[in-house]
Amino acid sequence: MSGVDVNLVLRSTRVVTPEGTRPAAVAVAGGTIDAVLPYDADVPAGARLEDFGDDVLLPGLVDTHVHVNDPGRTEWEGFWTATRAAAAGGITTLLDMPLNSLPPTTTVDHLRTKQQVAAPKAHVDTGFWGGAIPSNVKDLRPLYEAGVFGFKCFLSPSGVEEFPELDQEQLARSMAEIAGFGGLLIVHAEDPHHLADAPQRPGPAYADFLASRPRDAENTAIEGLIAHAKRLNARVHVLHLSSSDALPLIAAAKREGVRVTVESCPHFLTLTAEEVPDGATEFKCCPPIREAANQDTLWAGLADGTIDCIVSDHSPCTTDLKTPDFASAWGGISSLQLGLPAIWTEARRRGHTLDDVARWMSAAPAELAGLSRKGAIEAGRDADFAVLAPEATFTVDPAELFHRNQVTAYAGKTLHGVVRSSWLRGVRISSDGVLAEPTGRLLERDR
Repeated sequence: MSGVDVNLVLRSTRVVTPEGTRPAAVAVAGGTIDAVLPYDADVPAGARLEDFGDDVLLPGLVDTHVHVNDPGRTEWEGFWTATRAAAAGGITTLLDMPLNSLPPTTTVDHLRTKQQVAAPKAHVDTGFWGGAIPSNVKDLRPLYEAGVFGFKCFLSPSGVEEFPELDQEQLARSMAEIAGFGGLLIVHAEDPHHLADAPQRPGPAYADFLASRPRDAENTAIEGLIAHAKRLNARVHVLHLSSSDALPLIAAAKREGVRVTVESCPHFLTLTAEEVPDGATEFKCCPPIREAANQDTLWAGLADGTIDCIVSDHSPCTTDLKTPDFASAWGGISSLQLGLPAIWTEARRRGHTLDDVARWMSAAPAELAGLSRKGAIEAGRDADFAVLAPEATFTVDPAELFHRNQVTAYAGKTLHGVVRSSWLRGVRISSDGVLAEPTGRLLERDR
């Protein structure tokens, strides 16, 4: 150990480290991991020992895609409820998306408004994405210098009028500006022309909604995004990939050295179009949940590294906005509290390990955002942990979720993996569903 005063030792027969899962004791000093020691290492005098037995000690999850909607649409969600749900689900760091709040995070003043609202309510560490819209190219560098982690844009309508999409010329202009100061552009990639040409049949039939958001809309948008990134040597990230058809294009771009990364989400990796009942708009999101065969290929993309990470895209709304008509219902899946067990349930069935899950849901999102103190159980990182009972099961009861609106596509599903506790900088913030007072910090991009 470093000689710093160790005040806490966390011990388990299964600790997930960058080198693999093994029995270990994790020494914590001042909220930082001081050392990862052999399981039977002596506990320093004065340090408290927490022994988790065979429960798994994971690095706290990092969710870089959360719509908190606060301020302005706090009846949909809010920093208090979202961060409680995150903590209960093993997430210790989240990044808030720039839209669905009023104001959107498109100027430094708007960022400061969000930070002021979030500061007293955050149960987990919380950072912010900026937004790139047609009118704010001049605001991008000031936002970056104010600490946002990068910039989100849409290539098709966002669903809220205060956050308009970029056309191809505007995309290139914003991307060039962001590349000029070394920033990251994260993109909702659906081509508006393909969406406009797709059949639009309102009603409760999920098959009709699926036809209205074809894979070609994603594929074409991603192809254009890669072309811009290659030309401008820009760093870009594809949000919530649902079309597995785009994977060969992305893989080829990566081989060519194009700086592109990709995420997918629990709903695309665990739910299928075939199981969505008509009128069940809790399953509606854009891009949509697709067929089982498509899901199999997405998992193959995770396994071979084409898809870098898994994040929630938690996009909640009030119950009344989930009308039975797929065309008019609000699109978004609420899953912040359930992402870890949902993914682990499917990952274990497909032969993956918790090492894989930790890489996809903690290490890779932390790397994407440049959160150098997050994402791994190793010396020098923040002492952020999730304690998981991976063999235990539970059945999802929406009434037991901390989301402001208990609407979820996972209702009634039996999942593997019970989150026993979550720890933020060496302090237990959640224990068997009981939350401590908020101690989350507001994060800014590492300078």
